[in-house]
Amino acid sequence: MAFLTSDLLRSVQQAHRFDEAALLRYAAANVAGFPAAPANFSVSQFGYGQSNPTFCLEVASHGSPGVVKRYVLRKKPPGVLLESAHSVEREFQVLKALGVHADVPVPKVFCLCNDANIIGTSFYIMEYLEGRIFMDNKLPGLSPERRKVIYQATAKTLASLHKVDVDSIGLQKFGRRDNYCKRQVERWAKQYLASTGQGKPDRNPKMLDLAVWLRENIPAEDSLGASGTGLVHGDYRIDNLVFHPVKDQVIGILDWELSTLGNQMCDVAYSGLLYIVDVALKECESYEGLEFSGIPEGIPSLVEYLAVYCSAAGRPWPVREWKFYVAFSLFRGASIYAGVYHRWTLGNASGGERARYAGKVANVLVDSAWAYIARESVLPDQPPLGILRQGTTGRLEDDYSLSMKQGCFVPSQKVLELRKKLLKFMQDHVYPNESEFYRLAQSSQRWTVHPDEEKLKELAKQEGLWNLWIPLDSAARARKLLEEEKYFSTGAWNSNLLGAGLSNLEYGCLCEIMGCSIWAPQIFNCGAPDTGNMEVLLRYGTKEQLIEWLIPLLEGKIRSGFAMTEPQVASSDATNIECSLTRQGDFYIINGKKWWTSGAMDPRCKVLIVMGKTDFSAPTHKQQSMILVDVNTPGVHIRRPLLVFGFDDAPHGHAEITFENVRVPVKNILLGEGRGFEIAQGRLGPGRLHHCMRLIGAAERGMQLTVDRALRRRVFGKLIADQGSFLSDLAKCRVELEQARLLVFEAADQLDRLGNKKARGTIAMAKVAAPNMALRVLDFAMQVHGAAGLSSDTVLAHLWATARTLRIADGPDEVHLGTIAKLELRRAKL
Repeated sequence: MAFLTSDLLRSVQQAHRFDEAALLRYAAANVAGFPAAPANFSVSQFGYGQSNPTFCLEVASHGSPGVVKRYVLRKKPPGVLLESAHSVEREFQVLKALGVHADVPVPKVFCLCNDANIIGTSFYIMEYLEGRIFMDNKLPGLSPERRKVIYQATAKTLASLHKVDVDSIGLQKFGRRDNYCKRQVERWAKQYLASTGQGKPDRNPKMLDLAVWLRENIPAEDSLGASGTGLVHGDYRIDNLVFHPVKDQVIGILDWELSTLGNQMCDVAYSGLLYIVDVALKECESYEGLEFSGIPEGIPSLVEYLAVYCSAAGRPWPVREWKFYVAFSLFRGASIYAGVYHRWTLGNASGGERARYAGKVANVLVDSAWAYIARESVLPDQPPLGILRQGTTGRLEDDYSLSMKQGCFVPSQKVLELRKKLLKFMQDHVYPNESEFYRLAQSSQRWTVHPDEEKLKELAKQEGLWNLWIPLDSAARARKLLEEEKYFSTGAWNSNLLGAGLSNLEYGCLCEIMGCSIWAPQIFNCGAPDTGNMEVLLRYGTKEQLIEWLIPLLEGKIRSGFAMTEPQVASSDATNIECSLTRQGDFYIINGKKWWTSGAMDPRCKVLIVMGKTDFSAPTHKQQSMILVDVNTPGVHIRRPLLVFGFDDAPHGHAEITFENVRVPVKNILLGEGRGFEIAQGRLGPGRLHHCMRLIGAAERGMQLTVDRALRRRVFGKLIADQGSFLSDLAKCRVELEQARLLVFEAADQLDRLGNKKARGTIAMAKVAAPNMALRVLDFAMQVHGAAGLSSDTVLAHLWATARTLRIADGPDEVHLGTIAKLELRRAKL
């Protein structure tokens, strides 16, 4: 079962109460962005699994009483503490280093306070992460596929933590790297003794014997402090991870109290204890782990989980030392739970009444350790071949979602099947109809839709090639918002309406095929600006907005336009826009002029997303808002189509539009006033990378036509294909195309794994590289075709014009190059 972070909040326990007024004064003075004069302030406590008490701070300002900000405070427990335990100072140090200098998912920290006069103990304040925490290792209620992804994400996130170079992020003195296990055995043996005996809970003699066994079996590698050492979390397990609310990816690692430098395989073994023993604080007869109680479908075995980690971290298979690492992890866990039980007897255990079971669980862990030691074999000699293969470098490589047998970015079987269907559809239906589409687009009826286009759309739906672009998390949000609506039950929500459940990387393999034709994307409902506009609605729209506008867009019954660019200002900087959205009662009044509003000329265009300013005096990036505008609203005037190198792209078109006192209901605002820039940045992720993907296909079409031409056309007594200069230029084009493809795929992969913000550098590189590559390849293709390449007898001129346009429409090269350079300089400063 998954709980949202907010579901874990409870009233503050009596033993953990503190001076909230003093805390409020401190936070207002020391936390960036904290309201200086709060209207409301409340404190609640997280009631699950923290050795250091953890609290949620909720605050609203007088200026925006309806907007509540949340922060997390983590402090030492009250009372006498064990030596070296509960060091919030070290937690703050490691979180700050990782948050500023690494890509490991951790909450942002704001301040550390060592003044015990504020709330009685040291504490720090950090970012609140709203997401899912999985309390039950069996992940009930999830499909087998999602269970697998979650466990693999858990292993890979740990690997990403272990790959951090501590020297480069300022943690080189965070702990000793040598003799970690030796020192840890002594530490936890000492803390066990401090928590038991002499008027405290009873000691278990088996625990003392276990300490002796561990001292005698410490791996030889532990004394070296070299390979396999680095940052250790110390309490890494699935219920200390926050997952994205809908995506199955980790957005935060919690509980860093035990973090240090040392032998990282201890982290791995500890995270795998759930397979051996159930350490949940509860009253039950059996504490058997997944390997004994039964592994639910989809969850990998311990061997498979370990193999995924070794692959991602580049670590050797730990067959010889694994028994020690597991036994040590059980030993350490027993010492920790003995301490929790001792604090419960004193009345200050932060885990609440569940802590009364900690003493029993500690003894279960000791028994489990001895049972594990007694096993003859705990791991196979080699990792499972079905999960990994041994590479020539000696590193283990995983076979997660992409086939490693053929390369890093070879599609899964599901995507290969879709690709095969898509290629056949293009060959059978799209290419043969291109001349018909062009003929209508160049006639006096060019602003009408060719009837065959609508027929092909229906056929694409039947083939399952509809809305393939929709990201998994966006689809999940739409289903959740609309699951009770009639659209879900009457059949309109068929299996194609929300796509095929593809990642951005997987869609890239298909999107480039659509890019081979100017006409193809819209036939599969994968064309701009509709995909970007649907993405905005999927991610930010209200239920009412989804019903009114998203449903018909998903069904392909209407089209849309995106109105941001303005003729009088440089719109590559969205803060420059001047179109005004003025609130008057229950309406906004829109006044302004837009141009290059692609799609607005289409007779099927029914809605525009308009970006304007609701508050010209607000902070620069809080002035803009986005609003949905029905194109038939009085005052919306579509003035003219604009030409792109002579192409008007009918019936799609690029319109100049004026808005004269256009009255739009307040309910049409997207996300809220001042959120337009935020939405625009979100929209610049998946939707804008689609252009790069399509440009790969456009270049491939150019290469195909070039080779066909060269093998048929003779000049100066021999085929063009036999000319030396042609061969050299053809080879260079292929090199550039493959480089750009890999860069686009890498950007898509980072977008899936890291999100838009952390992938922005690679996305910017792709946006520079892809159109410039396509221009060079298509220019070469036109040169090979001679005068025919410049005419409308081939698609080359139109493809070239589109590629050149995207160097501006998708953001000027200079903007993307600036992003890339700033990130490069920032890395250099680290």
